[in-house]
Amino acid sequence: MASKLQLEGGIALVTGAAAGIGKETVLAFAEADVEGIVLADLNDASAVIEESKKFAKNENFRAIAVQLDVSDENAVRAMVDTAVNEFGRIDYCVHCAGMGNISGATTEHLKIDVFDKTVAVNIRGTMLVVSTVSKAMAAQEPRTCQNPSARNPTATRDLGRGSIVTIASVNAFVPAPGMMPYTSSKHAVIGITKTAALDNIKNHIRVNAVCPSWTDTPMMQASLQRVPQLGHIIQKLSPLGRAASPDEVADYIMFLCSPSATYINGSCLMIDAGLTLTAHGAASL
Repeated sequence: MASKLQLEGGIALVTGAAAGIGKETVLAFAEADVEGIVLADLNDASAVIEESKKFAKNENFRAIAVQLDVSDENAVRAMVDTAVNEFGRIDYCVHCAGMGNISGATTEHLKIDVFDKTVAVNIRGTMLVVSTVSKAMAAQEPRTCQNPSARNPTATRDLGRGSIVTIASVNAFVPAPGMMPYTSSKHAVIGITKTAALDNIKNHIRVNAVCPSWTDTPMMQASLQRVPQLGHIIQKLSPLGRAASPDEVADYIMFLCSPSATYINGSCLMIDAGLTLTAHGAASL
């Protein structure tokens, strides 16, 4: 964890908070001086709460955990209600919950049940979280903060009513063989993000996506167990010869939530060390 951006307080909601990018985002939020965090995950995230307290900069810092399936409409609504009831508002929502490519079957052998499950978690889950959080944010008062630039310290920045960040993938732009369920779902995440960004302009809510390539998370480790040659592929194709670390992704998420990004909306930030710049990388990802 390396993020040093400060967020002037505020309340964060992070899904997929128990591990990987979600966990690192929680720790980065704590370090960035937020007042409170709601950690949402299918699994128990209480251990991450204890770890986040070690990095918390805000003296009033508090965190709670909620267990849910993000594809369950009632559960998502209850999660957002819990956040608002406990903390009064949601200033930052980072939707990290999702599933990776668990089959590898090519088109002619596609497993329909895997496709349906991926759609439910990655597409329906993203839609439910973004829609429900947007409604909650639209009902709260906007915030301002002191201009983060020392060049104009007397000015203020309009933070609006909130910032939402979704986790897409380079696969939202570049396909790979045997990954139709995952690739299709990440294309949809971009569509949800851009539409929500447009719809939320009137509400002064920013919605952006980050699009990482391979990131060293438990999800990637599971893929390495299933496809041992993946490690060699990453070393060969990544311009840096390695996967991203979760904190490298979390740093970009913090930027999109910060006062430094108040003019950024509907963007899809690629985090791939330049992998998708080359035809070779695009064809081989």
